[in-house]
Amino acid sequence: MRTHSTHQRLTDWFQSFRRSRSLLRKLWCLSESDLDDVAQEVFLRLLRYDNLELIEHPQAYLIRMATNVAGEWSMRSRRRHPHDARWLDDLEAESDPERELTRETAHQQLREALAGLPPRQREILRLHFGEGLARAQIAELLETTERTVKRDLINAYARLRIVLESGVAERSDLRDWIE
Repeated sequence: MRTHSTHQRLTDWFQSFRRSRSLLRKLWCLSESDLDDVAQEVFLRLLRYDNLELIEHPQAYLIRMATNVAGEWSMRSRRRHPHDARWLDDLEAESDPERELTRETAHQQLREALAGLPPRQREILRLHFGEGLARAQIAELLETTERTVKRDLINAYARLRIVLESGVAERSDLRDWIE
C-alpha cells in the first residue's frame, strides 16, 4: 500500500523529470507527444514498483528507465514493416463532401417546394410516400374520393416539377426521388 510520503516522492520525481524534458527530447530525438508517452510509461512502471525507498538517485533512475522505454519502442518500431503509401490512393472516403452538399441542397429545395404546396396536397404526398398508403386508403382516411386523391397527386407532382426543375434541372436524382 502506498503512503503519503510515497505519493509525495513520486510527485517530486515527476516535477524533476519535467524539468529535464528538453534534455531528454534532444537525447532521444523524440517529438513532444512521444516524450509524453515515454514519461507516462515510466511513471506507470514506477507505480507498480513497491520499493521506491530503495532508489537512492531518483533523477538518474528516471532517466535510465526512460532510456530503456525509448529503446524498447525503438526496437519495436524497427520490427514493424513499413507500409507502402500507394495503397492509400485506392481508398475512397465513405462520404463525399461535394456529393453530401449536393444532396443536402436538393433536400432543402425539395422541403421548400413541398412547403409551397397547398396543405391537402402536402398531406396526400405525406400519406402516400411517408406512410406508404394507396390512393384508396388515403381517400378513405381523408373522407374524399379516390379520384380527388389522384387529381391532387397529379397536381402536386406538376407543381413540384415546375418549382424543382427551375432550380435543379440538371439533378435527375432529385426528380427521380419525387416521381
